[in-house]
Amino acid sequence: MADEVILLDFWPSMFGMRVRIALAEKGVKYEYKEEDLKNKSPLLLQMNPVHKKIPVLIHNGRPVCESSIIVQYIDEVWKDKAPLLPSDPYQRAQARFWVDFIDKKMYDASTKTWTTKGEEQEAAKKEFFEALKTLEGQLGDKPFFGGDNFGYLDLSLIPFYYTYETFGKSSVEAECPKFKAWVKRCLQRETIAKALPDEKKVLEHASGMSKNLVLE
Repeated sequence: MADEVILLDFWPSMFGMRVRIALAEKGVKYEYKEEDLKNKSPLLLQMNPVHKKIPVLIHNGRPVCESSIIVQYIDEVWKDKAPLLPSDPYQRAQARFWVDFIDKKMYDASTKTWTTKGEEQEAAKKEFFEALKTLEGQLGDKPFFGGDNFGYLDLSLIPFYYTYETFGKSSVEAECPKFKAWVKRCLQRETIAKALPDEKKVLEHASGMSKNLVLE
């Protein structure tokens, strides 16, 4: 009997993009259900009663929540293709550490770069660039964060950068050339190109949200 896989998601979600990339890397077929976050579906509230947030992966009727946990689950369940986390326990722990760094340091800063103005926006950009430079140091001269192979840390970070550059209208090439080269390598992957939303659509969404925030 084939696995039943459903993803509850919202298309511009950076966290949802992670899960979509992981599923694409593994070649997992799934049913995509778009959520209206202002009018959450009964299924979402049933499957994630604690946080009531997307993304939620439903595998054979059982929910898995939180993007980083979902990606690790995907890697463990569909382990016969495209391993995402390192096999070495220490390297695996390091990858988890840096994904936690991304979630704590980069999410707020990247969001503030397009939802704020003036001094607050400049401070957010500075914080975001500092985090990028820290990560660039971890990347070094490697093609990907895990070495020669695209993996967990790469797929966890690329949605944040893509969203930042699209929303923030800013490029890091001058200050972080190795990081920008990594971005270009990632975007050449078919799995990522398909998982990331169209730039024009993202900009329209961001513009609408920014207007709403100004009105509030």
